[in-house]
Amino acid sequence: METLYKLLLVAEFVLAFFTFFTLYFIKAPYGRHRREGWGPEISCRAGWMIMELPAVVVIFCCFWLGNKQLPLVLFFLLWELHYLQRTFVFPLLMKVQRKTMPLLIVFFSIIFNLMNGFINGYSLFLMENRYLDLAATAWLYDPRFIFGTALFLLGFGINLHSDHVLRNLRKQGELDYKIPHAGLHRYVAAPNYLGEVIEWSGWALLTWSLPGLAFALFTIANLLPRAYAHLLWYRMKFADYPGERKALIPFVY
Repeated sequence: METLYKLLLVAEFVLAFFTFFTLYFIKAPYGRHRREGWGPEISCRAGWMIMELPAVVVIFCCFWLGNKQLPLVLFFLLWELHYLQRTFVFPLLMKVQRKTMPLLIVFFSIIFNLMNGFINGYSLFLMENRYLDLAATAWLYDPRFIFGTALFLLGFGINLHSDHVLRNLRKQGELDYKIPHAGLHRYVAAPNYLGEVIEWSGWALLTWSLPGLAFALFTIANLLPRAYAHLLWYRMKFADYPGERKALIPFVY
């Protein structure tokens, strides 16, 4: 089991590297960047539920089989807070039910969530002889845990609010995109992605783990190029799109 863990951990770091450069040339074909030629498709609502569910289940299994000291319970609850919302609440709140996404995206996301869920779950709940005892109650008073948890919750809140703003630009059944102006949308093209980057950077800090770091780096590698693609898309589609807005980081990029 530990050999598999080490292989998948290295694989995620490598995947982050290749993902970052690939997505600057090839936009993942879902959402506003959806286009023909990527094979069979499934409804976005079903696709999101199916591809995110492994992240819920794998961590639950690792937690169920492992230790349950208070810090580990909090790790579990924070992870599930994000993924239960992403798996069930986010898709069910979608107003456009007819939108589709390629099954290929769903397939690759399932593979990633199985891998990422396993390395994070194994590291936190099943691994023995860790150099740092995260299960000890003293970890709850460590600045890394406190600041990391604050970052995680801040990012989660930014993500929720930014998605809420986007949803409420449309009435039920409307398909056309509009320019958002509320919240951090005033500063960047993809504040929902900024929220996720902050969230999983907080996770890396509060768990102080290599899988947490790998996940944070992959999140940046995946979402930074996509946020830039969002910015270019807005500028092409809307002549009056505010020119001062950045892609992901306010006033910077």
